[in-house]
Amino acid sequence: MEPVIPDLRATPKVDAYNKLRDMQQVLLEGSSDAIAGMATTSALLHHAFAHLWTGFYRVVEPDRLLRVGPYQGTLGCLDITFGRGVCGTAAAERRTVVVKDVHAFPGHIACDARSRSEIVVPVFGAHNTLIAVLDIDSAELAMFDDVDVAGLEALMAWFQTADV
Repeated sequence: MEPVIPDLRATPKVDAYNKLRDMQQVLLEGSSDAIAGMATTSALLHHAFAHLWTGFYRVVEPDRLLRVGPYQGTLGCLDITFGRGVCGTAAAERRTVVVKDVHAFPGHIACDARSRSEIVVPVFGAHNTLIAVLDIDSAELAMFDDVDVAGLEALMAWFQTADV
């Protein structure tokens, strides 16, 4: 039986991300499957923090196209081109993008009208190849900060050892 994902909303973020990283390591021990890693990690983050949408957009055409991958939440966009919206920007620039108010982000793609803030983290596989982006949407303004950036980037480090 798999462990229950704890509700970490009242836990200091640094401690919460450390707990999630420990759980991720235990749950994915012995696995190198990137899709399983995406499914497991999106479930951990989504349920621990009760985000609006938590998931991955996989690179299906390098430097051109992202396609929805494992996620938790309402329906997501199917395809996103590099450079378009927050996910496409993070992919094209290969950097984490934090948006405190999605309505102020030029070209924001509104997959869910309830979304108010967003963070997108690039996911690199072996040899520093971009394989996906992690996208998290919140119904709260300014939900994400530098602690989230560090915590999420640490969780995404697992994928550098995954099979793609």
